[in-house]
Amino acid sequence: MGSKAFTESIVLGEMAAQLARDAGAVVTHDAALGGTSNAWKALLSEEIDLYPEYTGTLAQDILKRPDLKTLPELRAAVAPLGLKISEPLGFANGYALGMREDRAEELKIRTLSDLRKHPGLRLGFNFEFFQRDDGWDGLKRAYRLPQTSVTKLEHEAAYSGLKSGALDVIELYTTDAKLSRASIRQLEDDRGFFPDYSAVLIYRADLADRAPAALDAIRQLEGTLDEETMIALNARVDAEGLSEAVAAGELLAERYPSIRIPAAPSRFERIAARTWEHLGLVVTALGFGLLVAIPLGILAAKRPKAGSWVLGGAGLLQTVPSLALFVFLIPVLGLGFAPAAVALFLYSLLPVVRGTHAGLTGIPESIRESARALGLPPAVRLWRVELPLALGSIFAGIKTAAVICVGTATLGGFIAAGGYGEPIFTGLRRDDIGPVLEGAIPAAVMALLVQFGFDRLERQLSRRR
Repeated sequence: MGSKAFTESIVLGEMAAQLARDAGAVVTHDAALGGTSNAWKALLSEEIDLYPEYTGTLAQDILKRPDLKTLPELRAAVAPLGLKISEPLGFANGYALGMREDRAEELKIRTLSDLRKHPGLRLGFNFEFFQRDDGWDGLKRAYRLPQTSVTKLEHEAAYSGLKSGALDVIELYTTDAKLSRASIRQLEDDRGFFPDYSAVLIYRADLADRAPAALDAIRQLEGTLDEETMIALNARVDAEGLSEAVAAGELLAERYPSIRIPAAPSRFERIAARTWEHLGLVVTALGFGLLVAIPLGILAAKRPKAGSWVLGGAGLLQTVPSLALFVFLIPVLGLGFAPAAVALFLYSLLPVVRGTHAGLTGIPESIRESARALGLPPAVRLWRVELPLALGSIFAGIKTAAVICVGTATLGGFIAAGGYGEPIFTGLRRDDIGPVLEGAIPAAVMALLVQFGFDRLERQLSRRR
């Protein structure tokens, strides 16, 4: 199962996963895969078999076919891709624009058309809303909106901006539990710009052959979730702090007695599990990084022409934005541990290559001459003389690479790789500082321990020289 990185999608993914498990299937839920693009690519590449989607998003954003208005038309469009679409789950979660109630009342704004009278309004939308055909550009054209102060930011940050008065208008999800709590006025779409966003499950067509009982169990969700139920489920997570798995399990247990509500792990159990996942990423990436980077550093020091290419290539890798690199690797390596480990491996190369190169090229020529005068062959000179003398610089590079890996591994939470990034992204999604600290503090502690450990190892090796 997969789900996008917002509460409702994760809850629906959990409900599908728990129903499938109850039917005897072995299920993994790759939760919070990012935006629509990531979840869709994961489905096409068979990384996942199913995820919750919305009909308007399928037509407008994924298929780029705004002419597809009905479910049979959508099903016909995705059939050549080996995909099927369930019956609607029973509710729609559409886009809307919203303002703080007191601000909207002050300016007498009730509809999207009313926004035309106030060109100075400050607007804030998330990145996906900017890129979608049914997003800002289309909305601006349809309503001839004059506003020019438009900020791109994460959806949860937009709520904070609206609450503080830094923004006047943001985009909303119509089943978001925050709407009632934050006293937000949902502006009427008086020209009918936004399409229908009925919630459905989109899945691989061969799932019916591979796991018929699981699919039948999952499809019990069809037509059983109304808008009120979904808002209440979202509120159980966003307002009351339940995990998505427990919120989904509670509802299913009321309807299907065989479903057992998943036990919520303690804070210690959560941190221990994420520490293990985070360590696995860092040790794997750094281990392979050292095996590759130290020989490349030696090559760069011994062969200056080749060295310029090696250092240039490693430097170029470092310039790729880390989040973009994680996402680029999904089509090749899929989701989870593998793309995260490869991305960290690539980021670990430059500090170690540069440290090894600087250590070896910084050895005084007089020492090299003395080693040659003793008749030592090149390999022995490198192993017995040069590498020990360069040890301080090499370790400086290793420590830098290790700290980079520990910090950057938190982005693994964006592609279902686990680790400390998972609670950080959860906290950002819920606008809750608690989960953010639950990931950020252990990550900082691990970085300090890694630095301390390598310092001690360096001192011990230096005493033996």
